[in-house]
Amino acid sequence: MKKFTTCNTSDKKNRYILRMLPVLTVAGALSIALTGCGTSSEDEVQRYSWPLATASPEDTVTQIYAEKFAEEVEELSDGKMKIQVYPNGTIGGDRELLESCKDGDIPFVIQNTAPQVTFMPDLAVFDIPCRFSTIDEVREKVDDPEFYGILEDVYENGGYKLLGYADQGFRVMSTNKMVESLADFKGQKIRTMENSYHMDFWKKLKASPTPMSFSEVYIGLQQGTIDAQENPYEVIVSNKLYEQQDYVVETNHLPHLISLIVSDEFFQDLPEDKQAILVEAAEIAKEEARQASDDRIADKIKVIEDSGTQIVTLSDELRAEIREAVQPVYDEIEKNVDKKLYNAYMK
Repeated sequence: MKKFTTCNTSDKKNRYILRMLPVLTVAGALSIALTGCGTSSEDEVQRYSWPLATASPEDTVTQIYAEKFAEEVEELSDGKMKIQVYPNGTIGGDRELLESCKDGDIPFVIQNTAPQVTFMPDLAVFDIPCRFSTIDEVREKVDDPEFYGILEDVYENGGYKLLGYADQGFRVMSTNKMVESLADFKGQKIRTMENSYHMDFWKKLKASPTPMSFSEVYIGLQQGTIDAQENPYEVIVSNKLYEQQDYVVETNHLPHLISLIVSDEFFQDLPEDKQAILVEAAEIAKEEARQASDDRIADKIKVIEDSGTQIVTLSDELRAEIREAVQPVYDEIEKNVDKKLYNAYMK
């Protein structure tokens, strides 16, 4: 564990602490143990708390992932390494968290991969639509050593250490129009994130993608400004979007992956045994978060069905038609991401 001292402010480790102090003041009294000059107690210098931040609400798989990681880090280190979780964008939104994590101000961040594409364009590989049929296939792919190793390089080049992916299942479509054929997508005004690949996907289905702040989605559906939206089940239920929709269509067009990352500079400065604790804790937390996602999706589907909103499962034939229609999106992403990464994802 790093031994920070307050005696020499030019020391690199002290600069890290100085960068942390404003963040911790905002976050609220996060305790960090510092050694005084001449202090020799090993136990005293090995007890630290670090922040882990998310922009997600507390009642989410993201929070489960974060809390389990923090719990395992403390247990595996016999209480010498502690992590405090700050949800709900307490310390900043997705972009701010990424910037602070890269600088080492907030060592740990858990978030969806979508906002990371701006910082690491190769992560657009996860915007390839309709690549997988089941979430188990997605998990097998992101856990594949070859593919994961390439991703680790992408994150490292961006200034981060990747510790793994959990997920919230697939993104699905909610709408007021039954979807039974390719023609049923035509003309639907669907809210999307402001992501060119996401928008191109819906354009190829002849829908009308409409970027919109998420805070405006419920009212947009209520007032008819938009006809539809797309999100994982967890988001659809937690924000009661199903109340304004007749159908939830299991397009399963993209996996909603949640990454656990740490500042690479911070990680590399840790002794190997402490790095190993973080890696092991992340693996345990990942598995628990995935199981929680599966359990919660079943619960969310029940909530939707009990409300009278219908779940629509697409036929294999229609899925094949969708994949064929959106092939140009595959081609565009292939041109813009690392070939080795693209091939490993499609392998």
